[in-house]
Amino acid sequence: QVQLVESGGGLVQAGGSLRLSCAASGRTFSTYAVGWFRQAPGKEREFVAAISRAGDTTYYADSVKGRFTISRDNTKNTVYLQMNSLKPEDTAVYSCAASTTYYIGEYSPNSMNYWGKGTLVTVSS
Repeated sequence: QVQLVESGGGLVQAGGSLRLSCAASGRTFSTYAVGWFRQAPGKEREFVAAISRAGDTTYYADSVKGRFTISRDNTKNTVYLQMNSLKPEDTAVYSCAASTTYYIGEYSPNSMNYWGKGTLVTVSS
C-alpha cells in the first residue's frame, strides 16, 4: 500500500510559479506510475500530467503542456509538479495518485489505485 501527501500549494498571482510535491510512503514507490489531477470548484476532476516508474516518460494535458513539468526522485519517494506561467483557470485542488499501470497517457481518475488528499492552488488575476 502507498500513502501520498501533497504539499506546495498556495496563493500566487497570474504569471507566477509554484512547485507541488507528492511524497509517498513505502519502499515500492518506484513500482508505481504517478499522475497529477486537479478539481476546480463545481467541475469534475481532470487529468494534468503523468510520469512513468523510472521518470523517463511523461505525458501532459493540452491545457498545461509547455507550462507544467512533472518529475520524480525515487530516492526521495517524491514526485513534483513545477507549474509556471500560472493562469486563473489553473485554480483548483491538485491531487497526486499512483497506479500499477504500465500505460503512460491521459489517465482516468478511476484507473488510479492510491490518492493523496490534495493541495489547493489559487491563482489571482
